[in-house]
Amino acid sequence: MSRIGFKPVEIPENVTLELEGNILKVKGPKGELSQEIKDVELDIQDNVLHVKRLSESKHHRSMHGLYRSLIYNMVKGVSEGWTKELELVGVGYRASNQGQVLDLSLGFSHNILFELPPEVKVETVSEKGKNPIIKLTSHDKQLLGQVASKIRSLRKPEPYKGKGVRYVGEEIRRKAGKTA
Repeated sequence: MSRIGFKPVEIPENVTLELEGNILKVKGPKGELSQEIKDVELDIQDNVLHVKRLSESKHHRSMHGLYRSLIYNMVKGVSEGWTKELELVGVGYRASNQGQVLDLSLGFSHNILFELPPEVKVETVSEKGKNPIIKLTSHDKQLLGQVASKIRSLRKPEPYKGKGVRYVGEEIRRKAGKTA
């Protein structure tokens, strides 16, 4: 049984929470996010938010931990922000960006132009002798994960040589291949 819903969410000084009906709006220096809240009750006291269940039913217990995690991700996102890093492993794999357009060379006959949403900021790092790295930052964790997953799906890491787009620090299960 999860106990994540009982943990209080600390609200930093530069973050404000507004509850209008059943929509929670979180504003901070990095941006603004909103989320519909139902099946739980919110209690804000002294810059600490507590999420409370309406009953002990299975549905309300599962929503308790879910909404606590979503609210925590929103508060951390608008105050500090989220970052994901992708690594391009393979000979000739390159990445560059012009504004919000990511130009990927992943071993296909043509380059892939990937347009990013305005909420996600991109930076590409290419050092000699190292794999190119794509750094994605945003205040919205859900959108950031979705964009990173979409970029990774353009050339998933394969199990024989490990070539492809992977998250930094991701372990790839390798296969032995043919023996002669």
